[in-house]
Amino acid sequence: MGKSSMGTVDEAKALVDKAVALIQESGQEKAFAAFNDTTGDFVNKDLYIFVVDMNGTIVAHGATADLIGKDMMGFQDEVGKHPIKDMTEMAKTQSDGWVDYKWPHPLTKSIGDKSTYFHKVGDLLVCCGVYK
Repeated sequence: MGKSSMGTVDEAKALVDKAVALIQESGQEKAFAAFNDTTGDFVNKDLYIFVVDMNGTIVAHGATADLIGKDMMGFQDEVGKHPIKDMTEMAKTQSDGWVDYKWPHPLTKSIGDKSTYFHKVGDLLVCCGVYK
């Protein structure tokens, strides 16, 4: 898989900014439908938007629809990190940030290093991760 199929840090941040703007303009329901559309404007290369609430529940996911509605607060990756818990903890004191963990790549399905950017909107974290 060439580098051209992999999203960059700047592209991930830009996608989150675009997602945040859509929530603010069109409301959650419309925005989530757009984020969940795997062929829509919020999936680019291996980048996709996912949204988690402050309780750790996935409320939108552009790669894995099965995760929508799931409580991921207790999720632990193979090296013992709790990325959703880490994000929600960070979001209590800052409006955005980055969290590193291991997660299956949406195209190759192999577990890889991922760094996810989150931006807080109300009680939601709008997220997009970059695979390293």
